[in-house]
Amino acid sequence: MAVQRGRHFLQIPGPTNVPERVLRALSRPTIDHRGPEFSRMTREILEGLQKLIRTSGKVVVYPSSGTGSWEAALVNTLSPGDKILGFETGHFATMWKNVAVKMGLQADFIPGDWRHGADPAQIEARLAEDKEYAIKAVTIVHNETSTGVVSRIGEVRKAMDRAKHPALLMVDTVSSLGLTDYRQDEWGVDVTVCGSQKGLMLPPGLGFNAISEKAFKASSSARMPRSYWDWQTMIDANQTGFFPYTPATNLLFGLREALQMIQEEGMEEVITRHNRFGEAARRAVRTWGLEVNCLNPQEYSNSVTAVRVPEGHDADALRKKILEKFNLSLGNGLGKLQGKVFRIGHMGDFNDLMLAATLSGVEMGLALAGVPFKKGGVQAAIDYLAGNE
Repeated sequence: MAVQRGRHFLQIPGPTNVPERVLRALSRPTIDHRGPEFSRMTREILEGLQKLIRTSGKVVVYPSSGTGSWEAALVNTLSPGDKILGFETGHFATMWKNVAVKMGLQADFIPGDWRHGADPAQIEARLAEDKEYAIKAVTIVHNETSTGVVSRIGEVRKAMDRAKHPALLMVDTVSSLGLTDYRQDEWGVDVTVCGSQKGLMLPPGLGFNAISEKAFKASSSARMPRSYWDWQTMIDANQTGFFPYTPATNLLFGLREALQMIQEEGMEEVITRHNRFGEAARRAVRTWGLEVNCLNPQEYSNSVTAVRVPEGHDADALRKKILEKFNLSLGNGLGKLQGKVFRIGHMGDFNDLMLAATLSGVEMGLALAGVPFKKGGVQAAIDYLAGNE
């Protein structure tokens, strides 16, 4: 194998690069998770998460992936045989639906083309048909990492309200929280689901649920089996700053540091920074003569760009060439998009030079892989970044 020199460019759409400050926090000596220092840290973290999610409701933190947080949202609010309504925006929306089905829930899944977000009008129509209120929850992925498409959560809530339907609204923010504008209380979200490895700039290993009063009330009558995921047990322990079981202490050190970093920059500034990255990446793609997977400009993701390769070319072969030649990892196509797209992650602890370097690797890789394109994408991105500080 060829020897690789220089830094590895990890530009997959999560897990993202972990900043030095967070790495140092993770390396702190473990402390007593039943002691006063830990109790103070827990309270600080939960308050910071409430501010980030923009909610006054309870937030719980699990030692888990985002998938665990999906399961926690379902088992705490639903009963065996209940029906959920989902929208096929991509791979992760499909996975969430499959988790629900495996758990004995029914899933009404509105088909999608993996190039658009959830359609509020279709959701409204489906809910309006449900006169018996059999649908107990609507599950939407905010930023569909597999497709580079954002669903308009505020509009989904308005559609649900127009249908006068009592279903809970559950939203996956794994690749949007800490990156994209998100407002749980203002948008009427009942359960927010998240993970630690993207906008929160941590390694994988922490999952989150943010819970509205309506969702917490539903949990009192929900009959899905739950123990590890039980909100009530977690919330009871959190009142004194502790956990009902051994927490991921060092990941919590890192989470506290990451929240501090976001607060120092300011969430509006974080959003603006990622907006610049998203637009710069899309300008590069268009200049190359390639196609952004997302078709609706209102739904562009600013944390990940999924790029379609021309017919007859393999996105995975392109990714392999770029990794071998430039030590640059790009995201692969998932599910229906396997081999059809590559994904550029531009999220978290990320700056202009990192994006310029990533796009340079892509442009050189396109030439080496024999993918037809027009030169100048990198320059188009640089010109935009330089003119929009």
